[in-house]
Amino acid sequence: VIRRSLLQRYEHQPFISCLAGFYSCRWKRYQREKAEPGKWCCSMRECMFFPLLVAAFCFSLVFLYMWGEGKNDYNSFDWYNYGNLGFWFLWSLVILIVAAVLFAYMSLLLVLAVCLLAEGQQLYLHWSHKIGTFLVLGFTISSLFALSFLWRDYRKTVRLSFQVTAPYLHIGAIAIMVLLAWPVALHAIKADKKVTQVIIVGPYLATLLFLFLIPLGMYSPCIREMGTLGPKPALIGHRGAPMLAPENTEMSFLKTIEHGGDGLETDVAISYDGVPFLMHDDTLRRTTNVQEVYPNDAGKTASFFSWDALQKLNAGTWFLKSKPFVGMGSLSKADQNQAKNQSIYTLSSFLRLADSHNKLVIFDLYRPPEKHPYRNLWLRKVLDVILKESKIKRHLVLWLHNGVRSFVQSVAPGFQHTMGRKEPIEDLLKQNIVKLNLVYTDMSSEDIRKYAEANITTNFYVVNEPWLYSLAWCSGAHSVTTNAVHLLKDLRQPLFLMTPQQYNIMWILTDLTSAFLISLIFAL
Repeated sequence: VIRRSLLQRYEHQPFISCLAGFYSCRWKRYQREKAEPGKWCCSMRECMFFPLLVAAFCFSLVFLYMWGEGKNDYNSFDWYNYGNLGFWFLWSLVILIVAAVLFAYMSLLLVLAVCLLAEGQQLYLHWSHKIGTFLVLGFTISSLFALSFLWRDYRKTVRLSFQVTAPYLHIGAIAIMVLLAWPVALHAIKADKKVTQVIIVGPYLATLLFLFLIPLGMYSPCIREMGTLGPKPALIGHRGAPMLAPENTEMSFLKTIEHGGDGLETDVAISYDGVPFLMHDDTLRRTTNVQEVYPNDAGKTASFFSWDALQKLNAGTWFLKSKPFVGMGSLSKADQNQAKNQSIYTLSSFLRLADSHNKLVIFDLYRPPEKHPYRNLWLRKVLDVILKESKIKRHLVLWLHNGVRSFVQSVAPGFQHTMGRKEPIEDLLKQNIVKLNLVYTDMSSEDIRKYAEANITTNFYVVNEPWLYSLAWCSGAHSVTTNAVHLLKDLRQPLFLMTPQQYNIMWILTDLTSAFLISLIFAL
């Protein structure tokens, strides 16, 4: 009789049956118990575990946001792992998928718990979900710690992202508070003690008030008056267009030019017989077929190969196999055939190509290792190629290397001398510096403005994501070095750009609408 009455009690509540089934793995309706709103929602053990569930949700959300916003540096992360593991794999994409799955799992459990509480049901989280919660909590905390310890600039990236996403994160947080108003009001109004009501409603209202007022402390360079936005930053192709073609090859630089890039960036090494060539890595393993052609010398430093030996290597087939960037589109048949036939490029050919298309050039120079015949002659060799072989127009050269800068200024007047770090304006002017080449995590609209007042422009590297490019644009950057010229060239205005008046209207409407809905929920 008892069993029949309980079954009848739940017979017309399939929604609650599904909630309890997914949350507790108790699909038989007579196994559940009901708790009055305002009373204890569950056993002491479940009450102690519920904060852990909330914490796992919060940490998974933070980790997903941080890793998602760090997409700009996925290639650097994968390259770092390649250096340690010895093989190329898109670990960044795997971590993104794992972060999304863990967040979805925790979100589902938390939504189920809130819905059960709102329906006055007791919580009995199944042991498998409890193990899953502990695993998510452990993984996300350890991952966040590892990111903070091994990749300290990551925190700077996240702080920069807040400058463009904070207004929209604020709206999302307010929307969540509106949704939470329903179970909070239900339990608070039916609580039989004032103390219980204060415990339930107090933290909720304090959090809501904080969210209502937090825009007072927000800052974003993309919230600005009409007509104050500076020109679009110039685009310098980082090793060419490495999302469209093998990096540091002729095809890669031609792709940058084809998509309207304003400049070309590369890395210069010196062969054993004194030929400057383009190569980023210390070895040839990642970007050539050296393991097939010279298997016994695959780990040898690239500069210890003669130019004749380097010419025999293919510098394009790896690109089609490895697909080094997340979200790379498929290449046309013609581009695939062109990529397969790429070879290592010389500095002389690179400079002639840039000069013929009137493109700026900037390059990192790598000094040959010890016992290299050109270890002490490498800079002179590079200058000979620039001044005598290629004869590129000097104003196109952004000279970055800081060694013997005064000598370079004397033998090659006309170069645009560029510094790779922030220094006092007085020191920069003494060295005739006209441009700063800074990592994007050093981006500051105030510093950009101060340097611009002294006629010193700023270039930031490596900027791939539209939101980061938008931030550089709003901050007044003169140019950026990017892997994604083909994507950023089509951006007509910064993302998230709005006037202060538009933002104030958005802020006030959000607060008023949410306050009205929450009041209505509590009143009903």
